[in-house]
Amino acid sequence: MAQESPKNSAAEIPVTSNGQLEDSHEHSFNRDLKCSLPVGLGLSETKITSHGFDSTKEGVVEAGPFPGFSASPKSSVISPSSAAASRLAGQGCDLIIPTGARAQQKSGPVVLADEVKNPAMEKLELVRKWSLNTYKCTRQIISEKLGRGSRTVDLELEAQIDILRDNKKKYENILKLAQTLSTQLFQMVHTQRQLGDAFADLSLKSLELHEEFGYNADTQKLLAKNGETLLGAINFFIASVNTLVNKTIEDTLLTVKQYESARIEYDAYRTDLEELNLGPRDANTLPKIEQSQQLFQVHKEKYDKMRNDVSIKLKFLEENKVKVLHNQLVLFHNAIAAYFAGNQKQLEQTLKQFHIKLKTPGADAPSWLEEQ
Repeated sequence: MAQESPKNSAAEIPVTSNGQLEDSHEHSFNRDLKCSLPVGLGLSETKITSHGFDSTKEGVVEAGPFPGFSASPKSSVISPSSAAASRLAGQGCDLIIPTGARAQQKSGPVVLADEVKNPAMEKLELVRKWSLNTYKCTRQIISEKLGRGSRTVDLELEAQIDILRDNKKKYENILKLAQTLSTQLFQMVHTQRQLGDAFADLSLKSLELHEEFGYNADTQKLLAKNGETLLGAINFFIASVNTLVNKTIEDTLLTVKQYESARIEYDAYRTDLEELNLGPRDANTLPKIEQSQQLFQVHKEKYDKMRNDVSIKLKFLEENKVKVLHNQLVLFHNAIAAYFAGNQKQLEQTLKQFHIKLKTPGADAPSWLEEQ
């Protein structure tokens, strides 16, 4: 009995399934030890020794081979029990994770973003391309003026453009003269109206010349009225021709300027490609020739597109110009003829034919009631 007491005291020492001491209660030790043992092995078959409380190795479990078990020895692998694992999982909130481990857990897959383009470099590249293009175009223009460079010419289209520019100058001259006529006619109508008022005033104050002053007053007022009608027709003519010259034709000439710029660029890159083709072909020049061929093709497509746009606009402009000028010239002729013939009815009929409405003098001014 004296020999069994140390064994019992040693069996009460809390030992985990991993062979380490644990500061837990007695029932926890027994439950964990049962779970860690193989099936069919009881606590009596486990050899537990103790060297006393004075020894440095207290509570050491000696697990030796069981009788009748001849399995080959395995490498020492420590496998915690399921109960211990469940307790660790329950105490997960009390675990302290090192800072380095947290950083490793939070860090996900690193995605390398595309290299951000520098706006300054992009602007510098645009300036470089613009400078190179301007240099080539300037060289092409100087070569054409000196008679050294070749120039692409569309004879039919160039002839139409020359005619359009010449007609624009003539239409501008007609417009200027019509504006001068309108100004002078306005001054004459204003003078006739004042003269008619003066005759009417004298007819009331001069009893001896009452009828004579009255006839002249009526005549001047009639001339002033017909002059206002003619002035309305002339101003309508000026407005229509001004729209044709300064808007329709100007828009077409703007497209012509774009076409000419595209033609200069096309010839400049064509000349550049021809010079490269005449030179030697080696590893250094072949990439330049290929790049020049691509640029030449781009500017050729742009030139063809602009030439097609100019042809279409010239065609539509010619149709519109004939239609507009036909109506305006008929109006101008009929109004002038009716005015100088003294045919007031014909003059008014001409304005109605072209849907021209005359503004009554003072119609736009507010009445004295509205001013109040």
